[in-house]
Amino acid sequence: MRTTQPTLFPEIENIIKRLEPATISDERKAILKPLTDFIQSKVSSHQEIRINFICTHNSRRSHLSQVWAQTMANYFNIKNVFCYSGGTEATALFPMVTETLKNAGFQIKTLSHDKNPIYSIKYAKNEHPIIGFSKKLDDDFNPKSEFAAIMTCDSADGACPFIAGAEKRIPITFEDPKAFDETPQQAEKYTERSLQIATELYFVFSQINS
Repeated sequence: MRTTQPTLFPEIENIIKRLEPATISDERKAILKPLTDFIQSKVSSHQEIRINFICTHNSRRSHLSQVWAQTMANYFNIKNVFCYSGGTEATALFPMVTETLKNAGFQIKTLSHDKNPIYSIKYAKNEHPIIGFSKKLDDDFNPKSEFAAIMTCDSADGACPFIAGAEKRIPITFEDPKAFDETPQQAEKYTERSLQIATELYFVFSQINS
Protein backbone atom coordinates (compact mmCIF):
# COMPACT_ATOMS: atom_id res chain seq x y z
CA MET A 1 0.00 0.00 0.00
CA ARG A 2 1.22 3.49 -0.77
CA THR A 3 1.89 6.02 1.96
CA THR A 4 -0.46 8.94 2.18
CA GLN A 5 0.42 12.60 2.09
CA PRO A 6 -1.62 15.15 4.06
CA THR A 7 -2.38 17.46 1.13
CA LEU A 8 -6.18 17.29 1.23
CA PHE A 9 -8.37 19.80 3.00
CA PRO A 10 -8.60 18.66 6.65
CA GLU A 11 -12.37 18.06 6.59
CA ILE A 12 -12.01 15.70 3.62
CA GLU A 13 -9.09 13.89 5.21
CA ASN A 14 -11.10 13.40 8.41
CA ILE A 15 -13.97 11.85 6.44
CA ILE A 16 -11.57 9.51 4.63
CA LYS A 17 -10.05 8.38 7.92
CA ARG A 18 -13.54 7.44 9.17
CA LEU A 19 -14.45 5.33 6.12
CA GLU A 20 -14.94 1.61 6.73
CA PRO A 21 -13.73 -0.37 3.69
CA ALA A 22 -13.95 -3.56 5.77
CA THR A 23 -17.73 -3.32 5.37
CA ILE A 24 -17.51 -3.86 1.58
CA SER A 25 -18.89 -7.27 0.68
CA ASP A 26 -16.87 -9.88 -1.20
CA GLU A 27 -19.38 -9.64 -4.05
CA ARG A 28 -18.83 -5.91 -4.30
CA LYS A 29 -15.03 -6.30 -4.11
CA ALA A 30 -15.24 -8.62 -7.12
CA ILE A 31 -17.11 -5.88 -9.02
CA LEU A 32 -14.41 -3.34 -8.09
CA LYS A 33 -11.46 -5.58 -8.97
CA PRO A 34 -11.35 -4.84 -12.73
CA LEU A 35 -10.89 -1.13 -11.93
CA THR A 36 -8.12 -1.95 -9.46
CA ASP A 37 -6.46 -4.15 -12.09
CA PHE A 38 -6.70 -1.40 -14.72
CA ILE A 39 -5.09 1.18 -12.43
CA GLN A 40 -2.41 -1.26 -11.29
CA SER A 41 -1.50 -2.17 -14.86
CA LYS A 42 -1.03 1.49 -15.75
CA VAL A 43 1.02 2.20 -12.61
CA SER A 44 3.22 -0.84 -13.23
CA SER A 45 3.92 0.24 -16.81
CA HIS A 46 4.41 3.93 -15.84
CA GLN A 47 1.50 5.10 -17.98
CA GLU A 48 -1.06 7.81 -17.37
CA ILE A 49 -4.32 6.61 -15.83
CA ARG A 50 -7.52 7.97 -17.37
CA ILE A 51 -10.89 7.02 -15.90
CA ASN A 52 -14.21 8.25 -17.29
CA PHE A 53 -17.22 7.68 -15.01
CA ILE A 54 -20.39 7.43 -17.10
CA CYS A 55 -24.05 7.75 -16.14
CA THR A 56 -27.17 8.54 -18.15
CA HIS A 57 -27.46 12.27 -17.33
CA ASN A 58 -23.98 12.98 -15.88
CA SER A 59 -25.72 14.74 -13.02
CA ARG A 60 -25.22 12.72 -9.81
CA ARG A 61 -23.39 9.38 -9.44
CA SER A 62 -20.83 9.95 -12.18
CA HIS A 63 -19.76 13.28 -10.69
CA LEU A 64 -19.52 11.89 -7.16
CA SER A 65 -17.38 9.07 -8.55
CA GLN A 66 -15.14 11.41 -10.55
CA VAL A 67 -14.53 13.69 -7.58
CA TRP A 68 -13.87 10.93 -5.06
CA ALA A 69 -11.61 8.99 -7.45
CA GLN A 70 -9.44 12.04 -8.08
CA THR A 71 -9.36 12.70 -4.34
CA MET A 72 -8.35 9.12 -3.48
CA ALA A 73 -5.58 9.17 -6.07
CA ASN A 74 -4.19 12.20 -4.27
CA TYR A 75 -4.68 10.65 -0.83
CA PHE A 76 -2.72 7.53 -1.78
CA ASN A 77 -0.12 9.57 -3.69
CA ILE A 78 -0.77 7.83 -7.01
CA LYS A 79 0.50 10.07 -9.77
CA ASN A 80 -0.79 10.74 -13.28
CA VAL A 81 -4.43 9.92 -12.51
CA PHE A 82 -6.95 11.90 -14.54
CA CYS A 83 -10.64 11.40 -13.75
CA TYR A 84 -13.53 12.46 -15.95
CA SER A 85 -17.29 12.03 -16.16
CA GLY A 86 -19.88 11.98 -18.90
CA GLY A 87 -23.39 10.88 -19.80
CA THR A 88 -25.38 9.41 -22.62
CA GLU A 89 -26.92 12.90 -22.63
CA ALA A 90 -26.03 16.24 -21.04
CA THR A 91 -28.34 17.82 -18.45
CA ALA A 92 -26.90 19.65 -15.43
CA LEU A 93 -24.92 18.79 -12.33
CA PHE A 94 -27.66 18.40 -9.72
CA PRO A 95 -27.33 21.06 -6.96
CA MET A 96 -27.65 18.51 -4.13
CA VAL A 97 -24.44 16.88 -5.36
CA THR A 98 -22.46 20.09 -4.94
CA GLU A 99 -24.13 20.65 -1.56
CA THR A 100 -23.15 17.14 -0.45
CA LEU A 101 -19.56 17.69 -1.55
CA LYS A 102 -19.42 21.07 0.21
CA ASN A 103 -20.59 19.39 3.41
CA ALA A 104 -17.73 16.89 3.01
CA GLY A 105 -15.16 19.72 2.89
CA PHE A 106 -14.72 20.33 -0.84
CA GLN A 107 -14.39 23.99 -1.83
CA ILE A 108 -16.78 24.74 -4.68
CA LYS A 109 -17.17 27.86 -6.80
CA THR A 110 -19.79 28.37 -9.49
CA LEU A 111 -18.02 29.53 -12.65
CA SER A 112 -21.14 29.92 -14.79
CA HIS A 113 -24.83 30.18 -13.98
CA ASP A 114 -26.59 29.00 -17.14
CA LYS A 115 -28.84 25.93 -17.49
CA ASN A 116 -25.79 23.69 -17.24
CA PRO A 117 -23.63 25.46 -14.63
CA ILE A 118 -19.87 24.93 -14.48
CA TYR A 119 -18.25 24.38 -11.08
CA SER A 120 -14.72 24.47 -9.75
CA ILE A 121 -14.36 21.67 -7.17
CA LYS A 122 -11.19 21.75 -5.04
CA TYR A 123 -10.10 18.94 -2.73
CA ALA A 124 -6.63 20.26 -1.81
CA LYS A 125 -5.03 23.68 -1.50
CA ASN A 126 -2.30 23.12 -4.08
CA GLU A 127 -4.06 20.85 -6.58
CA HIS A 128 -5.84 21.89 -9.75
CA PRO A 129 -9.63 21.96 -9.23
CA ILE A 130 -11.93 19.44 -10.83
CA ILE A 131 -14.17 21.15 -13.38
CA GLY A 132 -17.69 19.85 -12.89
CA PHE A 133 -20.48 20.19 -15.44
CA SER A 134 -22.81 17.85 -17.29
CA LYS A 135 -21.55 16.62 -20.64
CA LYS A 136 -21.90 13.72 -23.05
CA LEU A 137 -19.34 10.98 -22.60
CA ASP A 138 -17.66 11.86 -25.93
CA ASP A 139 -17.45 15.60 -25.16
CA ASP A 140 -14.18 17.27 -26.17
CA PHE A 141 -13.49 17.77 -22.45
CA ASN A 142 -13.11 13.98 -22.08
CA PRO A 143 -10.38 11.63 -23.36
CA LYS A 144 -10.76 10.02 -26.78
CA SER A 145 -8.64 6.92 -26.16
CA GLU A 146 -6.64 4.97 -23.55
CA PHE A 147 -9.20 5.27 -20.75
CA ALA A 148 -11.38 3.02 -18.64
CA ALA A 149 -15.12 3.64 -18.99
CA ILE A 150 -16.82 3.04 -15.64
CA MET A 151 -20.57 2.57 -16.03
CA THR A 152 -22.11 3.91 -12.82
CA CYS A 153 -25.74 3.18 -13.69
CA ASP A 154 -27.56 0.27 -15.31
CA SER A 155 -29.36 2.41 -17.89
CA ALA A 156 -26.11 3.90 -19.24
CA ASP A 157 -24.54 0.44 -19.24
CA GLY A 158 -27.44 -0.91 -21.28
CA ALA A 159 -27.67 2.09 -23.60
CA CYS A 160 -23.97 2.05 -24.48
CA PRO A 161 -22.88 -1.41 -25.55
CA PHE A 162 -19.80 0.20 -27.13
CA ILE A 163 -17.73 3.13 -25.82
CA ALA A 164 -15.48 4.52 -28.54
CA GLY A 165 -11.84 4.71 -27.50
CA ALA A 166 -12.26 2.90 -24.19
CA GLU A 167 -9.53 0.41 -23.31
CA LYS A 168 -11.73 -1.13 -20.66
CA ARG A 169 -15.45 -0.98 -19.97
CA ILE A 170 -16.26 -1.75 -16.34
CA PRO A 171 -19.77 -1.71 -14.83
CA ILE A 172 -19.69 -0.46 -11.21
CA THR A 173 -23.26 0.65 -10.64
CA PHE A 174 -24.71 2.59 -7.70
CA GLU A 175 -28.30 3.17 -6.65
CA ASP A 176 -29.58 6.58 -7.76
CA PRO A 177 -30.15 9.07 -4.90
CA LYS A 178 -32.53 10.86 -7.27
CA ALA A 179 -35.25 8.55 -5.91
CA PHE A 180 -35.22 10.69 -2.74
CA ASP A 181 -35.34 14.13 -4.38
CA GLU A 182 -37.84 16.47 -2.71
CA THR A 183 -38.26 14.13 0.26
CA PRO A 184 -37.20 14.63 3.90
CA GLN A 185 -34.47 11.99 3.38
CA GLN A 186 -32.86 13.75 0.40
CA ALA A 187 -29.73 15.12 2.13
CA GLU A 188 -29.24 11.91 4.12
CA LYS A 189 -29.47 9.69 1.03
CA TYR A 190 -27.11 11.83 -1.06
CA THR A 191 -24.58 11.73 1.79
CA GLU A 192 -25.06 7.98 2.08
CA ARG A 193 -24.38 7.47 -1.62
CA SER A 194 -21.39 9.82 -1.55
CA LEU A 195 -19.87 7.91 1.36
CA GLN A 196 -20.48 4.56 -0.34
CA ILE A 197 -18.69 5.77 -3.46
CA ALA A 198 -15.87 7.24 -1.36
CA THR A 199 -15.48 3.99 0.60
CA GLU A 200 -15.36 1.80 -2.49
CA LEU A 201 -12.90 4.05 -4.31
CA TYR A 202 -10.77 4.20 -1.16
CA PHE A 203 -10.64 0.41 -1.30
CA VAL A 204 -9.71 0.42 -5.01
CA PHE A 205 -6.86 2.89 -4.66
CA SER A 206 -5.62 1.34 -1.39
CA GLN A 207 -4.84 -1.87 -3.32
CA ILE A 208 -2.40 -0.21 -5.73
CA ASN A 209 1.30 -1.04 -5.37
CA SER A 210 4.18 0.82 -6.98
